[in-house]
This record gives sequence, structure tokens and C-alpha cells, in this order.
Amino acid sequence: MAQQSNDVYAALALSRFGLGADHNGTASIASDPRGALMEEITERFVPVPVGPQLQSTADLLVSLYAFQEQRKEARQQAATQPDKPAQGPQQPQSQQPQAQPSSAMGMQPNNQAMAAVIGKAVEKLEKPAMPYLPQQVLLAEVDARFNGTIRQPLIGFGERLAMFWANHFAVAVSKGEEVHIVAGAFEREAIRPHVFGRFADMLLAVETHPAMLAYLDNQQSIGPNSKANANRKRGLNENLARETLELHTLGVNGGYTQADVTTLAKIITGWTVARAEGKLGTPGTFVFNAGAHEPGDQTLLGLTYADNGVGQGREALRDLARHPATAQHIATKLVRHFVADTPPPGLVQTVAATFSKTDGDLSAVYRALVGSEDAWNPTLSKVRSPLEFMAALLRASGETPKPNVILGTLTAMGQPFWAPAGPNGFADTADVWASSESLSMRMDVANMIANAVPPQVDPRSFVSDSLGPLLSNETLQAVSRAETRKQGLTIAYLSPEFQRR
Repeated sequence: MAQQSNDVYAALALSRFGLGADHNGTASIASDPRGALMEEITERFVPVPVGPQLQSTADLLVSLYAFQEQRKEARQQAATQPDKPAQGPQQPQSQQPQAQPSSAMGMQPNNQAMAAVIGKAVEKLEKPAMPYLPQQVLLAEVDARFNGTIRQPLIGFGERLAMFWANHFAVAVSKGEEVHIVAGAFEREAIRPHVFGRFADMLLAVETHPAMLAYLDNQQSIGPNSKANANRKRGLNENLARETLELHTLGVNGGYTQADVTTLAKIITGWTVARAEGKLGTPGTFVFNAGAHEPGDQTLLGLTYADNGVGQGREALRDLARHPATAQHIATKLVRHFVADTPPPGLVQTVAATFSKTDGDLSAVYRALVGSEDAWNPTLSKVRSPLEFMAALLRASGETPKPNVILGTLTAMGQPFWAPAGPNGFADTADVWASSESLSMRMDVANMIANAVPPQVDPRSFVSDSLGPLLSNETLQAVSRAETRKQGLTIAYLSPEFQRR
């Protein structure tokens, strides 16, 4: 594939591998765009979300346990005194992220369906005596990212990778209160520190994190022959084992069998979270409960693992991380995410070979990906997901909406934040995000943002600076012919060059 100009590389670096251009447009990296991208890899630059409510998983879970106890006491008090309303924390009618009306950002949606998602639902909720703690923490996590980490880097490759891996190792805040309150801590603790490290380290951090253990029910998994199952009334829960093999490592066609799923489930029995009473360890932390662990050696994918407690599972995960099928699965997903819905086979093989050769050194894997000319095809074949579109809009416009508006907007566009329908995360192909319903919602979001942008912003200058040489004559003409400044900006935001990457 022919070499492109630096102007083209700059535009592609920002849109394909980054978060989109900020107010500086493509000029900030135009002198050496590929070098700037490599520098983010070399420096391992992943912004750190910050905020007073962004505490550790253990601290958040301890706060949750206290919150739940206070709510229980309030309900008991209400039951004994039925004429008095219960005081204390209450859970909203839905654990799904709720949003305040968009006027909080000075914007009103035109689309009625979107307005319903962003504004109307919350009006029907009774205001609780105390805020619902898990949702308050989620809002703080959202604010730290959309009004923090997405705005810091020139390109944002590390932030995009944090999004990619959080979707690869998906959890859903809709699962329950524990996941709801620590989904952000999970991403901060198990994903971000390992984005440029070794895949095996990220895998072990993920599978031992309380968010993943709660999301995939491993706390309920008891070894059939363990001490904890003396009465033979409990048994294995295979959820975490199955998704570890099918989604996190080998892939659905990775060569494992149902027997391997059962074996891995036995290997990781006893992997749990210490509860409020602290019988197993420090409340809110990962602990190994030997009494619930299935005794004996186990054979997984032809390899036998000695029964050495928690080490049995750690050794199995390390081997899964370096399996050839894992290299192929991860390479395919990375190339599909960043380059094309149908990943170029040659590029997939290059990335997979680097993964295997370096024992899962992710920095080397990314260098192999972005170092290939196949990754720089100027044809914009990928459609930005709602999450990517929202990030690009906020960087381009400089707007700082309140986190509940962001949550409601993402939900309206079909990608509720950290709330996929299943452990396979959100889809990564154009057919999912390019539907007429999805585009209709994006139109309303674009209108909202355009309406809030300061009057001195010229749509023609904006679209030229942001998209650079990717800008088509048709889009430039459409923006130039707009009847109003707001309409011009909306056209720019909805253009194929802004929607695609």
C-alpha cells in the first residue's frame, strides 16, 4: 500500500487510533503523526481518572455494605412504624443509569424518543431521602472520563485501548449493586495499569477482580467435593470459566470442550470476595476460600495442574494467556476494532505472531499493528460506536456536559455505559451502529452539541481543521451552504468523515 502524506496520517491517527481531534484539529501532530502515535505507546500513556469518589474497590464495597445495612435498618424501622416514611438510602426503581434533563448542559433534544431517555424517566422517580450510592459513584466515574481522561492526550490511543479492553472483559452495572458501584474501579485497577503491559497480567487481574467475580457469579461456585459442600446441596457455577475460555482467551473456536469448561470451573472454585463480616479476609477484597475449592489435580486442555490452592488457577490462566488460539483471538479483535470489520488476514497473522513471540507483550503487539501499512488505508470503513462518537464530539466541541446527560445520551444511542446485554460486550461492526434508528439518535445528539457551541466557532473552519484531508468536497459544500451556524456544525458532526474512522 502506498505511503500517505503526513496530513492524511495525522487525520487517521486521531480518528482511527485516537479519540478524535480537539480544538487544535490535526495540526498538533501534523509534523510526525505516526511518530506521535508510537510515542504514546513507548511512554505507555494511559490517563488516570481522578475524583474524590473514585476510591479503591475494597473501600467502595465497604461503603456499599454500610449503605445496604443502613437501608435495611431504615426498612425495618418503616415496617414497625408504618405511618412514618422510611429515612435513609433508597434504591431507584431501576438500576439502569438515569439521566437528568439535557437542559443541564444548556441543550434540548429535538427527538422525542431521546428526550424520553434523557429527561422524562428521571422525573417519574421519587427523590430518595439519600442519594443511591452506586449511581453516585458511577456518575463520578463517568465525569472523570468524559470531562477528564478523554481530553488529556493529543491522540488518545491509550484511552481507546482502555475502552477496547473494558469491552473485551465486559461487566454490566445492571447486574447488581456490587458491579454497579465497582465497574469503574474494575476498569481503573484491572484494565488501565496493564494496557501496555503483558496480557497474562491483565487476565489475572481481571479474573480475580470482585467486579468480574460478582458479574459472572463465581462467588456462588462451590467444589462438588469441597468441605463447603459436605451436604452435597451446592455445586459448580461455570459462568466465569466459560467466558474466560470463550470470550477472554481462546475464543469460541479455540479448541476447548465442555469438559474443559467444567475443569476450569473446578480450578477456580474458592475464588471469591470477602464480605462485610470479614470472616475470609479484608472486606471487599479478593480472597481464596480453601474450604470451597475442589480438591485434587485437574487436567485442562491436556495440561495437568497440581492442587496448590489459588496457584492452580493462576497457572492455568497463565497458560491460557500464551495459548496460540488466544493470540489469534486477540489479534483478530484488535484488527477488527481499529482497522476493518473484516480484518485483513495478513495483518491479523502479523499481530498474532508478535503476541506469541513476545509472550503477550501488548506494547509490542500494538507496534506491530500500527507499524503496518495495512492499518493506514485512508478508506474510512469503520463506524464510530456511540461511545467513540460521544468522545469525538466532546473533544471537538469542548463541551463539558454533566455526567447524567452523558449516560442518558449513550443509552439513547444504544450503548449504555458499562451495561452491555451480555458478557460478550458491545458489537464492533458497522451493521450494528449504522442502523436508521441509531443515526436518528445521533442526529439529535449532534443538534444538542451544535446548539451549545460558542457563536465564534465557524463550521467551515471547524470541519476543515478537524477532518483535514479526509474532508470531502461534498461535505465541505454542505457545511458551507448551511442556513445557520448550528446547522453547519450539525452537518459536520453527522458527515461520513466524522461518523467513520
